[in-house]
Amino acid sequence: MTINNKTITKGFVLAGLMNSSVLVFSKFFTNPTIAEFDATVMSNFGLLMIFIWGLAYISISKNYNQVKWLVAVFAIEKFIYGFIWTNWHLNNSIADVFEKDLMAGLFYSIYGINDWLFFVFFTFVFVRLVRNK
Repeated sequence: MTINNKTITKGFVLAGLMNSSVLVFSKFFTNPTIAEFDATVMSNFGLLMIFIWGLAYISISKNYNQVKWLVAVFAIEKFIYGFIWTNWHLNNSIADVFEKDLMAGLFYSIYGINDWLFFVFFTFVFVRLVRNK
């Protein structure tokens, strides 16, 4: 599979924008329901850090090829969040979240899908960077 550098740059920006959507789902950190269902990972501090990760993705979007090991860190980070999301769904009811708040329900429904997709993306970019050296 061949993806050009411009498309990869757009992928980093898209990853950052997707992380920034946490502002919408958390209603700018005023939605207590998200933290209620996973106080460890999805506290307001945790949501803020998700936003900060997104800024980090955007910040290297045009020079990702100079920081291959940071791209690997991004892949690991996305794997961890994807794993946590999968585990959460195996042990919790999404219906309970939707009963309390639509935005929180939507957030818990989709955030892991985003993380798994960008795990694949960051892994692909990292492997490409390693092979090109």
